[in-house]
Formats: sequence, C-alpha cells, structure tokens
Amino acid sequence: MFEDHASISIREDGLAMFDSLHEECGVFGIYGSAPAVTAPIVYYGLYALQHRGQESAGIAINDNGSIVCYKEMGLVSDVFSSEKLAELKGDIAIGHVRYSTTGGSVKENAQPLVNRYVKGTLSIAHNGNLTNCISLRKKLEDEGAIFHTTVDSEVIAYLLAKVRSKVDSIEAAVKEVMHTIGGGYALLVMSPRKLIACRDPYGLKPLVMGKIGEAVVFASETCALNAAGAEYVRDVKPGEIVIVDREGIRTDSVEARKCSKCVFEYIYFARPDSVMDGIGVYESRIRAGRLLARQHPVPADIVIGVPESGLDAALGYSMESGIPYVKGFVKNNYIGRTFIKPSQDLRQQAVRIKLNPVESAVKGKRVIMIDDSIVRGTTIAGIVKMLRNAGATKVHVRISSPPFMHPCYYGTDVPSCESLIACKHSIPEISEIIGADSLGYLEVDSLGQMLDEEGHLFCDACFTGDYPNIESGIDLMDEDAALLEK
Repeated sequence: MFEDHASISIREDGLAMFDSLHEECGVFGIYGSAPAVTAPIVYYGLYALQHRGQESAGIAINDNGSIVCYKEMGLVSDVFSSEKLAELKGDIAIGHVRYSTTGGSVKENAQPLVNRYVKGTLSIAHNGNLTNCISLRKKLEDEGAIFHTTVDSEVIAYLLAKVRSKVDSIEAAVKEVMHTIGGGYALLVMSPRKLIACRDPYGLKPLVMGKIGEAVVFASETCALNAAGAEYVRDVKPGEIVIVDREGIRTDSVEARKCSKCVFEYIYFARPDSVMDGIGVYESRIRAGRLLARQHPVPADIVIGVPESGLDAALGYSMESGIPYVKGFVKNNYIGRTFIKPSQDLRQQAVRIKLNPVESAVKGKRVIMIDDSIVRGTTIAGIVKMLRNAGATKVHVRISSPPFMHPCYYGTDVPSCESLIACKHSIPEISEIIGADSLGYLEVDSLGQMLDEEGHLFCDACFTGDYPNIESGIDLMDEDAALLEK
C-alpha cells in the first residue's frame, strides 16, 4: 500500500521530516572489476547518491557465483566500515540507498534484496514505485507466495523467479516482467553470472551507464559515476534492457513510450553536478530562477536561497533580476536520526536547528527567498518567521516549481491532495498563511523552458494530474482513487 510519508512530521524512528519532499532511492552496480576493489567502488558510488535516501544502505556482491549481501539502517558511512568492505569481495556487485516510498522504514525492507529460488540466486536493487503493486502482490499471494517484506521490490523478485523457470535466460525473464509491471523504475538485477540494468518504458526514473577500464558501471546519477572514478558512457534508454556478462554488453528492449522523465529530479531530487538524459541539473535550476525573475519580479535588496536546491534557483533569479545574491541561511548538516522527540514544539525547534538565518545578511533588507516547493506550508511559514525575527523588512517568497496539486505514484513522496496546501488555498491565501509579503510559483507552462528542450518529454503529473501511464492502471487507496476521479 502506498504510504503518505510527506504528510508525517516524525516517523517511528524519530527522524524529523521537516514538511518537505524526500528523496527517492539510489542504485549503483558494477560488473568486471577486481574483486578487492568492487565493494569500495560501490561504496563511493552510494556515498555520492546519499541524497537520494538516508534510511538504509546495502551492497550485494557476487564472488564466483556466490552472492553475499550486507545491509543495515543508516547512512552509507555508518553502515559500511573499512573492515566490512574488506570482507566483501567479488567482481559483480549492486548497491542501494533507500528512502521508503512503499513499505516501512525497517531493516527487512532495506535493499538489495536476495532471492534464492529453483534456478539459483538473484539479487535486485530498485528505485521507483510499481503502480500495479497491490494487484500483483495479491495474485502472487493467492498462488502461494509468502512475502518477507512490504516493499514492491519483492514483487519484482517473485515475478522474476516465477518467470525464470519458464524461459531460457534471466534477461528473458526481465523482459517478460517489464511487460507485467507498471509505474516508474530503474532496476538492477544480478545473477551469478550477469548484471542486468533496465529502465521503465517511460523513462520516469533515471539510470546511466559508465566504465572503469573494462568494468561496466550503472548508477542513478552521473555524480555517482564521477565519485567512483567511472567515465560516463550514456543514459540507459526508456524501456531498454542492458545485459553485461563474460561475452560483453548487449541490449534488448520493450516498447518505449513517450519519454516522461520526472521533472522534479531537475527541480529538487538530483545532485546539481549530475547530468541526466543530456540535461544538466545545475543549469536547469539556474534557468528556473531566471524564469521566476521574469514571471514574478519584485523590488528587493537581496536574493537568498533555502538550502540546498533553492540555492541554484536563487542564483538564477539574481542573475536575471540584477538583485544581489547573498547567503541567507546556514544549514546544519550533522543532525542525527534520533535527536528529536515527537512533539509539535520540538518539531518547530527542529527546523531552527536544521536551518538558521544569517542575521547580518538579512537585517533591514527586503528579501526575496527562493525555495524549491511548498508541500503543507508549515515549514516555510517557520522559515519566513525566522527571517522576520532576524530583521528582514520584507519577505517575498518565490518557488522554483509549480504548485503541487496531485499525488505521485511513481516513487516521489508527494502526498495525497488532502495534505497539499495548494489544493485547499489560492496563491494569495497561501502567501498569507505562510506570512510572506508576496508569493510566486514557477508557471507550469515554462517547465519545458526550464529543461531547455523541445516537446513535452517529462512527467509533470504532480502539478497537472496528467499521469503518463494512467491507462495501465494504478492501484490506489480508496481516498486517493476518489480524489483522482475528481
């Protein structure tokens, strides 16, 4: 069942959510490296993808056909010590960092998953959400499957094992399963002799390929290739299946649909030094800021950004408007997972611990503050209040995305409409609620300009309700189904 994580301020593990969107998952895989360096390479790749998931991390490694997996809750640097990495040896490996979009935040749901079945052993690492997960899981359970996790990735693992017993190869099983599952996904599958990478037919989730010498590498973002010392080769195409084994690299595919890459990767999720499908994330955010300056100009003394993804858009706004860009906030990057207790007062204090205004920069100034999004509005209201308490005379809020109007079913934790402030209030009302002097969002029709591409080759369903593969069916909770019908 899809979980509405973004509407929850504190999860059971005590981690503060700060009323913002949260990263998806990150995957990394390598084939053909020297056994002693494989695990460290995956570690560096996962470390670079840490922004995509901070709940758990894991590596499954293949040593002459024997697959060993180690995973724990926590950050990459906490899960893997140098001693543990030294124990993990093999020439094929996949890794995963997780933020839960389906399934709870528990160790059992951490990835990679390892599945032992009649044909041998498979391990998978998955970023995304299956839109038909509920019906597929029920069908498998009716056939006798016993699930050990609550993640949709295990549905994929069961389907692969089931199909593999009927076809000639694991890549054939992957292809058949891709015809069965719906939604957005980037998937790595490791068998005793092969590494397979595939991307959903719409290209909703990013996946890139690189090389380290003769070794082949796959990752969610190019920043992970850079961190691992790999050279970028190309993006995996929508619907493509890339198979790597002793015979080399070969490809297969299912029918690709109109490319619908997630536009929010460029607004928020991806690291600014990444390039996905030929589009630079940093450049996209600069363009978003420039567009905001044209669409919503206002007299002011300084432009500031809310760390992290608001910073580049703020720089773009400054470039276009000519208003000086200054550092308006200091962000604390060292907040632990259990520093806070679940009370409203302490939740508000948590925002102040995470983010603090630079008083000397904003005092007596008319401030334009750039952020990437507004979900429920409670956190941004606290940030505006902090700026006023620091002496800002005006606070004009500009958002480098359009208003969220619809939930996401593809792996981004945009919550149900009932939790989205833009579904309940007009922009002037939101401005008043958050305490801003004015509020402006990026116009939805300018998203193509932000990406600097021709044609509508991206998914903007969270803003427009235009879901790219709605015709394939989405398993919804009753309340979400009712809202979608509206």
